[in-house]
Amino acid sequence: MARVAVAGAGVAGLASALYLSRSGHEVVLVERDDTPLPDNPSDAFWWDRRGAAQVRHSHAFLARLRNQLLADHPDVLASLLEAGATEMDFIAMLPEGMDRTPMPGDEQLVALACRRTTFEWVLRRAVLSESTTELRHGLAVSHLRRGTRQRGVGAGADRAPVVTGVALSDGSLLEADLVVLAGGRRMDVPALYAELGTTVEELEEDTGIIYLSQFMRLRDGAELPRQVGPIGGDLGYLKYAVFNGDDRTFSLTFAVDSKDRELRRLLLDPTLFERAAANLPATAAHVDGRAEAITGVEVMGGLINRRRSFTDSDGQPLLTGAVAVGDAHTATNPLYGRGCSLALVQARALAAALDRSTGSLTDMAAQYEAESQREVEPWYRAAVSQDRMARTAAQGRPTNTSGPTSTSGATSTSGATSTDEVTRAEFMRSLLREGLFPAMRVDPVVLRAFLAMFNLLRAPDSLMTDSDVIGRVMAVYQDRDNRAPEPALGPTREELLECLAQRSVSRPQPRE
Repeated sequence: MARVAVAGAGVAGLASALYLSRSGHEVVLVERDDTPLPDNPSDAFWWDRRGAAQVRHSHAFLARLRNQLLADHPDVLASLLEAGATEMDFIAMLPEGMDRTPMPGDEQLVALACRRTTFEWVLRRAVLSESTTELRHGLAVSHLRRGTRQRGVGAGADRAPVVTGVALSDGSLLEADLVVLAGGRRMDVPALYAELGTTVEELEEDTGIIYLSQFMRLRDGAELPRQVGPIGGDLGYLKYAVFNGDDRTFSLTFAVDSKDRELRRLLLDPTLFERAAANLPATAAHVDGRAEAITGVEVMGGLINRRRSFTDSDGQPLLTGAVAVGDAHTATNPLYGRGCSLALVQARALAAALDRSTGSLTDMAAQYEAESQREVEPWYRAAVSQDRMARTAAQGRPTNTSGPTSTSGATSTSGATSTDEVTRAEFMRSLLREGLFPAMRVDPVVLRAFLAMFNLLRAPDSLMTDSDVIGRVMAVYQDRDNRAPEPALGPTREELLECLAQRSVSRPQPRE
């Protein structure tokens, strides 16, 4: 049994603690927020989680996460459902008229809908119910403690500095065989490593957007509208979506260009935020009087795609006895809703690597990093590529062709000329709008393939590498001139600004 110190009691830290404690290890969680667990999920929504600014923004709990809980921790999944989370069976929501003949894997296409605070509340309760787990509030990790391995799990034949615990913000020391850094995207992991003489290479790219979210609750007697068509859209200048929650709540999220100060200023006004939602097809029915706002408009900036490298050129860990999990390891654009799911993937991988190791934390860390590279890094690359393409298409010109910024001074090139980049972005945007999206409305094979990829059940490039799927999409795309144009996903920027300047609201007709 190893003694493990986990820095951070957000989703990544709690998931790590859950997997490690249930694998027989002793876990001490250290959380900087000095706020005890609320009594129930409703109170948890108002939990003071200053260290996790994203808790009152929209979250997605994808099928990969739900299936992993079902397989590994079914009691936690049951507790989530008891707390008000609901299962979203995508096959049950197939468009009317689509062939509903069951296909292998349909049972996997089920996600969870709830608020982030509810998910975290249930997860923390599960972790604290483990007899080998302790939670210390109001403390942060100040330094990693360097030493020689004398107890618990051995270091093996280590070349890297050995971590034997952490120094905490109150001056105390916490000894541990393994330190798990799970403090989120704002945790300065490279600084902690640098104090021990090691350099964590980073590749980082700003997503170019800010997030604005508002939570609403259905009025007494009201029900959620039947969702026909996509839950959101990408207008170039504005991305938007609606997310079902628990306790009769849902949230609306807008993502706007971080440089678009005019639109950001307007959408920070709750009245104008709702007016904008009333003029978007996917969200209009949600703000037709059936619900009332329970929060103001929350804003979150500094959204990045970032990959940190914790191994050297030979694949050996930079430190022995310390690993990072979740956004502290790899952060992706929250717009895609993958963060919580990937955190659980890493938590499982960490516990499995520790169980497989033969007394060497070096071997354990090498196995964990290799698994993270296989399971997580492809989604980082996909997010970077998707964000670049979106910016290029929206602006009509190439952006950041030199790639993400590297702490070493190097960059990764996109490999495209300016003309190539713009042309490819425009083609891919057209292929999505006039090929993939209409194919998803009529072809169950294409829809299932997209849902599996979206829910992290298939690789991010699976749509483009599956010859059957891409053939079906291209057939629809090549027939685009023989059918009516695709309906608009919303107004132009000029139309929306004009709408926000008016007193009356002209609501779009719901999709049929």
